[in-house]
Amino acid sequence: MKVGRAIWLSAATMASRVLGLLRDQLFAILIGANRWSDAFVIAFRIPNLLRDLFAEGALSSAFVPTFADARRNRGEAAAGRLAGTVVGLVLLVVGALVLAGALWSDELVRLLAPGMGAGEQAAAVLAGRLTRIMMPFLLLVSLAAVAMGMLNAQGRFTAPALAPALFNVGSIAVGLGLWAAGWPPERAVVGWAAGTLLGGFLQLAAQLPSLRAAGGLPVPAVSRARLDDPGVRRIGRLMAASVVGLSATQVNIVVNTMFASHEAGAVTWIQMAFRLMQLPLGVFGVAIATVAGAGVAQAAAARDLPEVKRTLGSALRLVAFLNVPSAVGLAVLALPIVSLVYRHGRFAEADAAATAEALACYALGLYAYSAVKVMAPAFYALDRSRVPVLGSVLGMVANVGLNAALYPVLGFRGVALGTSLAAGVNFLVLLLAWRKLYGGLGGAGVVRQLGPVLLASGALALAAWGASAGLGALRLGGGLGGQLVRGLVPVAVGAGVYFAAARALGVAELGELASALRRRRGRAGAAPSP
Repeated sequence: MKVGRAIWLSAATMASRVLGLLRDQLFAILIGANRWSDAFVIAFRIPNLLRDLFAEGALSSAFVPTFADARRNRGEAAAGRLAGTVVGLVLLVVGALVLAGALWSDELVRLLAPGMGAGEQAAAVLAGRLTRIMMPFLLLVSLAAVAMGMLNAQGRFTAPALAPALFNVGSIAVGLGLWAAGWPPERAVVGWAAGTLLGGFLQLAAQLPSLRAAGGLPVPAVSRARLDDPGVRRIGRLMAASVVGLSATQVNIVVNTMFASHEAGAVTWIQMAFRLMQLPLGVFGVAIATVAGAGVAQAAAARDLPEVKRTLGSALRLVAFLNVPSAVGLAVLALPIVSLVYRHGRFAEADAAATAEALACYALGLYAYSAVKVMAPAFYALDRSRVPVLGSVLGMVANVGLNAALYPVLGFRGVALGTSLAAGVNFLVLLLAWRKLYGGLGGAGVVRQLGPVLLASGALALAAWGASAGLGALRLGGGLGGQLVRGLVPVAVGAGVYFAAARALGVAELGELASALRRRRGRAGAAPSP
């Protein structure tokens, strides 16, 4: 796998995630954690579930390898026709889903959040209204997902990585206007929903110039002849299997929301915690998975299994090197991190403490989440779609069972913990299936590498905890300056200790990252040739 490209993609994704944190901060300031914030989270979850299921989930997993195969083996014209057919189908199918979601929004809210419907009728009504406003977001991001797939399959990663940042920019712009207007929470969430639509439009629009430069925008067209195209049939076959597999993930989210909706503010707490966990997941896990997925798709199209294995092994080792210490850091420093990001405006101290507890539970599953995102597309590229489906289904069963067992004891914390453990089940299924079907992975062993990574992460935990405890004794106060010191200094200390320990233990990925950074810095600073 091209580590330098993953670093650049991680940097672009980091920009988007930082803007996402700013967006969440504004949300916390404006609305806090209450039934009104729960109403927005639930309303946004409805189109978001369908986006994850159809657009950025099943469609991306099926479209990227098929489009790459068409370009390599059938030519640019055939690939362009395939993309146009997919866009036409998205407009028809997703447009119908948007209409149905708007018509039955109240029923969807009652299904997704029974606790809200029983205890807070005004919040349930608001959630239905917000759902109707935000359903078109699904169509916008579905079209953005097709554009992203086309660009990634051609090795163009910058615009797709930066596009989500434009979504956050739109939301932040609207949020600042709402802040200046001083609207109460029940009104501010309506304006925030409108900002979500603006962000979705910007996410699509940001990719169109790159798509035009890469060969032109796809022309939507659906006909009997086009539907008989082998690429369309392959996408349909892969999507059918992927939808089944991803449905398990969406069932997990629905089950989590149903449990959490019985505690006022809990839907927001677990959402905010999951958003923080998604920072390293997006910056490292998704970025690595995107680059590795494109490499795996191209190697699979060339029928080069050794290269598939080499790329996948490299990606999994890099995920472990970056996300295991991230998980440890999030668990140890959950409260100061949550306080720094969210403890402002209407987001109270008790809300920060509850969110931190959920974050510590979610952090346990960070490596498994990232590894699944790397491994699952490889099975789809190799036409082994049943394997990730099986992993997702078994993970779903584990999640439902764990939630049912843990929620009565731990409340909303049990929801986060059950989700993390279920992600581990999913990853274990994929790993065992890969070994059975294809043997080992290319390069040094993934499991063997975990030993030194875990030792270095243990050093990180001790250093970060010691720094946090020492700063706590200084009584820095509750202002922004004190929050910055308590939140960032232990992170910096822990990171420094981790990299030093990794170097002492001879972790190869540290050298690979350093070399890639030097090469990229050298290219950026090189003088133009005369």
